[in-house]
Amino acid sequence: MERGGVIGSHVMAGDVLRSAFEQHRRHLWGICYRMLGTTADADDVLQQTFLRALERPPPRLEDPLRPWLVKVAINLARDRLRQRKRRRYEGPWLPAPVEGDLEDTAEPADAQPLADARYDLRESATLGFLVAVEALSPRQRAVLILQDVLDYTVKETATALEMTESNVKVTLHRARKAMQGYDRQRVLPTPGHRERVGAALERFLMCLAAGDVAQAQAMLAHDVRAYSDGGGEVFAARKVVVGAGPVVRFLATLARKYGTDVRAELRTLNGLPAVVMALNPVVPRFPLRSVLQLDVDDEGRITRIYNVVAPSKLRRIRPV
Repeated sequence: MERGGVIGSHVMAGDVLRSAFEQHRRHLWGICYRMLGTTADADDVLQQTFLRALERPPPRLEDPLRPWLVKVAINLARDRLRQRKRRRYEGPWLPAPVEGDLEDTAEPADAQPLADARYDLRESATLGFLVAVEALSPRQRAVLILQDVLDYTVKETATALEMTESNVKVTLHRARKAMQGYDRQRVLPTPGHRERVGAALERFLMCLAAGDVAQAQAMLAHDVRAYSDGGGEVFAARKVVVGAGPVVRFLATLARKYGTDVRAELRTLNGLPAVVMALNPVVPRFPLRSVLQLDVDDEGRITRIYNVVAPSKLRRIRPV
C-alpha cells in the first residue's frame, strides 16, 4: 500500500510538472532563444529543462512553478552558451532567424506590459539586439535578459542565477557598459520603423538587381557594417565588411555569383521585414538559400546588413 502511494505521488508530480511546463513552454523557449540566439540550441535546452524537472523536481509542487522553471532553463542556457563560446566559429556569428515577431515569447506571467524594462520583448528578439548581446559573457547576458528584458528585480535575478545581489549589480553594470555601442545606434522597432526597414530593403535589392551600384551606395551609412554567416558550411565573408564603398561592392559581387534565377519573398522575421531568397549560384559551395535583413536609422539610411546563409540556421524558415 505504501509503495503504491509513492508511485501514485510520483505520477501526480509528473502530471503537475507536465502541465506547468506546457503552460510556460513558450515563455521558457523565448528566454532560451534570447540567451542563445539559435533555434536548435533553444529547443535542446527546453527539452533539457523538462527532463531536469522530471528527474529532480522542486521540493514544493504547490508553489508557483514558473520561477523555478525559469531558473532551470536560464542556467542550462548559460552552460550551453559557455560551451559554444569555447568552440571556434568560422566568420561572423549571426542568430538563426525565426518567422514572426516573437513578441509573445517570454511574456510576463500576468500578461501585462513590462513598463520598466530597458528593452522590450520585441526589440530583444531582433537580430541587431542578439548580435549585440553575443559579445557579453554568459553571466552578463543572463543578468541583462532577466533584469533589462524581463524586468526581474535584483533579488529575483540573484535567486534565479544563484548569485549574490552585489554580484548581480556589478555584472549588470558591466553588461550595460558593453551594450553602449548598441544603445547609441538603437532604433526602437515601432510600426514606423518597420515600414522604413521594409521600404529600404525593397529599394536596396532593386538597386543591386539593376546593377545601380551608385544608388545602392547612396542608401548606406558611411560606417555601415555587413555581416555574413555561413558557419563554415557554405561560402560567406569571413570578416565583417565595413564602409559604404566596400559593402556595396561586396554585395554586388555576391549578386552576380548568386545567379539570375533568384526567387525572393518579403517576410517578417524576428519582428522586422526580411527577404528570404532561393538562390541558383554559379559558383560551387555558394548557398542555396539566404535570409537578408537590415537595420536602418531614423532617416532611413542602412546601418547594418545581416545575411544568414548557413543551412543549419535556416531550418525553421519556410522555403520560398
